[in-house]
Amino acid sequence: MSHPGPLYRPFDELITIKILGKEFQVPKGNMLLRAMQYLSPENVAMGRFCWNEECQYCRISYKSNPEGAPRQALSCKLMVEPGMEVVEVATEIKYCLRELGLK
Repeated sequence: MSHPGPLYRPFDELITIKILGKEFQVPKGNMLLRAMQYLSPENVAMGRFCWNEECQYCRISYKSNPEGAPRQALSCKLMVEPGMEVVEVATEIKYCLRELGLK
């Protein structure tokens, strides 16, 4: 019987990102959806996410820098970066992160 791997990729520091205007510290070197799970472990785990680009429930819009234009991506395949700002999230993500007090 095989054992599941660790939930998060190894990380040695937390980085700051913004989600809908609110700053959070998340593990460096992880995909954005995993970083969101770090912030709300039980709710994101219960979400209807496929984690492999098929369901589209994790679609977001983000900026890599404040002056940049928003770009769309799937949070299950987008690596977090320091200073990243998530400006729009799919309904499923918003519901899963409801306890974080997002706008």
